[in-house]
Amino acid sequence: MASITHTAPAQGDEPFTRRAALGAGGGALLLWLTGCAQLSGGTAAAPGRSASWSGRMSLHIDSEPVQTFAALFELRGSAEAGELTLTTPIGSTLAQLHWAPGEALLKNGSDTRRYDSVDALIEAATGAAIPVGALFGWLDGRADPVPGWRADLGQLSNGRLQATRESPAPRADLRIVFERS
Repeated sequence: MASITHTAPAQGDEPFTRRAALGAGGGALLLWLTGCAQLSGGTAAAPGRSASWSGRMSLHIDSEPVQTFAALFELRGSAEAGELTLTTPIGSTLAQLHWAPGEALLKNGSDTRRYDSVDALIEAATGAAIPVGALFGWLDGRADPVPGWRADLGQLSNGRLQATRESPAPRADLRIVFERS
């Protein structure tokens, strides 16, 4: 059985908000583990063009205590300007992330928080730094290098992506099952 745990929230985050989002993501983790839906991959977009994907994602962080995050997602835009909506399997919105040059917003219900960068925004929403620019490239089939990260693009044609962060510690494992919208 999956357990959802989390270390202390980042400065300025309310513990209840993050715990509620992580707890709600537990249902998505169960969906991920049971493989209830099979999604297929799509064709890659040209670099820099707006694209969209939807599916399931999970993030496992080997911290003490272990942190796990899972959700259904819709990702639109590009590394420069876009949005990511995270939901539970029953359709409840966990968070909406929006970014553009000079703007990075996390909306959780009626609460909106501003961040200095899209990377800080993603870390606040998921509990770990995920390289957003490279994520768009990886989903497009490009092996964009990121120090400390190793992306396995071998299953993209089946709508699956796995990326592992080896450094800096703690180790993180990102798994995405997707289809191009």
